[in-house]
Amino acid sequence: MSGIDPHVHVEVGLVRSGADVRNLLAATFGLVGDLPAEVETGCGQRVARVMTSPHPRSVTCLPCREFASEQHRVFAEQLETMFRMPGVAVQHEDGREAVARHREIAARFAAT
Repeated sequence: MSGIDPHVHVEVGLVRSGADVRNLLAATFGLVGDLPAEVETGCGQRVARVMTSPHPRSVTCLPCREFASEQHRVFAEQLETMFRMPGVAVQHEDGREAVARHREIAARFAAT
């Protein structure tokens, strides 16, 4: 065996480090740093960024799938709590959709 990991993993910060966050930073500040070549994964390894995916259909590492499912579930709960707070400028329907979307992604990562 050559020691090359054939699995597709999930990046540790998948919920808060995706393209949406990167685009928001770029739009706000006009600058975005280069992406690292290697990232830490949900299973604790460091792999090339190209061997990660935020999409449940692509992730083949089972510990990473479990990690991603839990991260999306927890994030949905955090969003739900935040959207109920007074003064939050998010429409009720938009908040419900965001929570439902993360719960649905969590369920897809949990499915094997």
